[in-house]
Amino acid sequence: MSADFDLISENHIYLREPKKSTYFAVKHMNAKKILIIGLVWPEPASSAAGTRMIQLVDLFLRKGYEVTFASAASKSDFSYDFSSSRVIEQEIKLNDESFNSFLKNLMPEIVLFDRFMVEEQYGWRVQQECPAALRILDTEDLHCLRSARQQSDKKQTEIDLFSDTAKREIASILRCDLSLIISEVEMKILTEAFKIDSSLLYYLPFLENEITEETIKKWIPIEERADFVFIGNFLHEPNWNTVQVLKTKIWPALRKKLPGVNMNIYGAYPSQKVLQLENKNERFFIRGRAADAQQTISKHRILLAPIQFGAGVKGKFIDAMQAGTPSVTTSIGAEAMKGALDWNGFIEDDLEVFIEKAVVLYEDKTSWLSAQHNGVRIINERYAAMKFADDFISLVKKINLSVHRQHNFIGQILNHHTVQSTKYMSLWIEEKNRK
Repeated sequence: MSADFDLISENHIYLREPKKSTYFAVKHMNAKKILIIGLVWPEPASSAAGTRMIQLVDLFLRKGYEVTFASAASKSDFSYDFSSSRVIEQEIKLNDESFNSFLKNLMPEIVLFDRFMVEEQYGWRVQQECPAALRILDTEDLHCLRSARQQSDKKQTEIDLFSDTAKREIASILRCDLSLIISEVEMKILTEAFKIDSSLLYYLPFLENEITEETIKKWIPIEERADFVFIGNFLHEPNWNTVQVLKTKIWPALRKKLPGVNMNIYGAYPSQKVLQLENKNERFFIRGRAADAQQTISKHRILLAPIQFGAGVKGKFIDAMQAGTPSVTTSIGAEAMKGALDWNGFIEDDLEVFIEKAVVLYEDKTSWLSAQHNGVRIINERYAAMKFADDFISLVKKINLSVHRQHNFIGQILNHHTVQSTKYMSLWIEEKNRK
């Protein structure tokens, strides 16, 4: 294939095929390599986790890193298309020494694990083949916290954080050099309840574009919006539970107060039990996957999300604020999102009051516009990418691994071969698969 030098950047030389506009990297000049190992191939149109991962990928690309994204999962029709970016894709296998060979050839300076389950599977192999690589864990949210809250809600008991899931997740955090935490509440839980040294944790929320005056001018006005909306990936248990609450506890009373208004439920991967909740006579509609979450939310007047359990930061509210759509949610739903600012709507745990607030926000334009303005402040003051990106990359570049790891002696213990049960389980499976 013939090609011409057409674009040179600080760290890369790109070639362009004749008569085409697609560039492809042929040489990486002094660019550091980062390997991101995904639990799944990202689906930003399906979940906040997918959006978060693409934000991290884009951040490292912008900072001149050579990014390789690898996953053992199968791609879906909704997996993010990296073909138009400089990301190198790599399919990998579970419990297979081919991953070790892949690591030896790549030799990344940084390895980022997408959730603790991925670190359990591949972390020991990374330690073995690339001991000098900085190991970063992106927690997405604290799975042990979400699980504990779910069990508490189900059994109506006190929250017990110290579960087997917590032991696995905290061990993963301790084995890594740095863990990215998306919620300030979870930072506090990790340092106070689990006694994790703060040097191992880094608060990195969603990295959003600021909302400008030009953006605001393009928003659909309240008069041209209608109905309530909820959106959430149905593979995520808190979303399924929230829809059940809407169907059985919120909507029966709310639709009587606002006759003629619809409740629209959007979300990827709705199961049959979700689809069966639709009732046209009650104006309760299951709409399925939204091609564009923000565009879909922008057509509706209010996002309703009576979330009963969960963790992390909820992407649905980020999308709502970016679309200029106020919301009514619970304290769990809004947890860690607004800081000292006012919410873009109402936060209410009493479901009867929740319904009343939804009516007020739907009918009162002054309250609605005030809530919309609050959302702009939350995005611009707490999630603007420019407030976090440079500081994070600077930290990554200046970490002295030998000193950093010496400080984390518990992590050294957990990385010692005598306590790596996941390593030996993987090797046993690998050997079994050969037979």
